[in-house]
Amino acid sequence: MKKILSVSVGSSSRDHTTRYTFLGQECEISRQGTNGDFNKAIQRFREMDGKVDAFGAGGVEFYLGVEGRRYYFRDVKRIRNAIKISKVGDGNGVKGLLEKRAFEYLEKYLIEKEGKTLKGLPALITTVVERYSMGKAMVDAGLNVTFGDFMFALGLPIAIRKIGAARLLAAVLLPVVTQLPFAWLYPLGSEQDKAPQPKWTKYYQRSQVIAGDFLQIRQYMPDDLTGKIIVTNTTTARNVEELQKRNLHILVTVTPRLEGRSFGTNVMEATLLALMDKPQSEITQADFQDLIHRIPMEPNIEVLN
Repeated sequence: MKKILSVSVGSSSRDHTTRYTFLGQECEISRQGTNGDFNKAIQRFREMDGKVDAFGAGGVEFYLGVEGRRYYFRDVKRIRNAIKISKVGDGNGVKGLLEKRAFEYLEKYLIEKEGKTLKGLPALITTVVERYSMGKAMVDAGLNVTFGDFMFALGLPIAIRKIGAARLLAAVLLPVVTQLPFAWLYPLGSEQDKAPQPKWTKYYQRSQVIAGDFLQIRQYMPDDLTGKIIVTNTTTARNVEELQKRNLHILVTVTPRLEGRSFGTNVMEATLLALMDKPQSEITQADFQDLIHRIPMEPNIEVLN
């Protein structure tokens, strides 16, 4: 059995363990949160290094990638340096592949089941500089995208309308932002469990498709999501229930749902790494793509209302 452990600096309330068989290989997949404690996460990585086939680094990313450039987080480097033996994924290896696949599957679903297309629909992505591959997939799908970086990351009422402007913003901000403590940039621990505090409501209301990190979407989402589609990453059964009560139409997660839970891209990358019988240094994007298609690792499309 392959053992995959995601150690997350996020809330332990989202912990989950499951077993699943991929291509005949049984995998035990676990997620363990440290409630915002970076040092505890580093200690757990060190304790389990070599005892699991692959780690997922949850709630963090080693770097943000924008148009081929990588901006590494200084704070998160401590986690990467703690792991010497086991393979490790933070999601960057597969994120772009899975996000593009999610919008392709959603387009196919809408055409076949509802007789409509994504092309021209108003959409919102919370922060494209953090999820550039998702923003690009949305633009490529023909969505009319508003990029909410100033709002969701900086608290400023400024909407970006062009992905080129987002690239310029990334080039200016990311060299500075990635040197700051990670907790300043992203909700960790108990912050993730707070009830939504509606904000930027008009941008939610005018968008038919809302995409991005689920915790960012949830942080400010309104009570009424009637007719809307959310495309995101990790959601628990409790999150799904919450969205259903808000009358969300369709929930799409870029990773499959296993026993009621969609794991993050870091977990899926770690699972793929564990299934590959070669050193991590030799694994390419083509290897990931091949395995994703062979499994197949498909997005989850769920009609809630």
